[in-house]
Amino acid sequence: MSKSLSVALIAGLGNPGAEYTKTRHNVGFWLVDLLAEEYSGRFRAEARFKAQVCRIELGGRSIWLLKPDAYMNESGPSVAGCASYYKLRAEQTLVVHDELDLPCGRVGIKRGGGHGGHNGLRDIVSHLNANFVRLRIGIGHPGSGRDVSRYVLNTPPADERQQIERATAAILENIESVVDGDFEVALKSINRALA
Repeated sequence: MSKSLSVALIAGLGNPGAEYTKTRHNVGFWLVDLLAEEYSGRFRAEARFKAQVCRIELGGRSIWLLKPDAYMNESGPSVAGCASYYKLRAEQTLVVHDELDLPCGRVGIKRGGGHGGHNGLRDIVSHLNANFVRLRIGIGHPGSGRDVSRYVLNTPPADERQQIERATAAILENIESVVDGDFEVALKSINRALA
């Protein structure tokens, strides 16, 4: 994977509301909350995007963080609206989301592609296009497609939560490489930390 355009918008996916805060589906929110905390940012409601937004300084540049105020399957207008308003290309947009097809606590970075059945990605593709970058945080798979909805909307047990927290810590350690578009370098370093 060659170096990409630098990232200017990091959108974390999740469902709004206290009842969803600790669920597997909200790992995208977990990461952008950690980024805001680490870089002294504060989220505020932005009605024009129907989202919570925050601006941080990271690696010498301004980065927008975004959490849609809509449910996961309606994330597209928030992400596309913010990218459009700040005149950002899809390639400068990084979407952080839970990934059933990665073991719990593993990380993947992918530019472009399909939605893989993820309703948040599906909606973003339909409103933005498919060329955004996906930062995938593994939550494992329940084993049966029938159980997926219940699985993603449940709180992971303590050992899985710990694995996910290790993954988010490794991402934070390498976030400057990620926003610089050095995805291959970042992913190698992240995987070394998680080995």
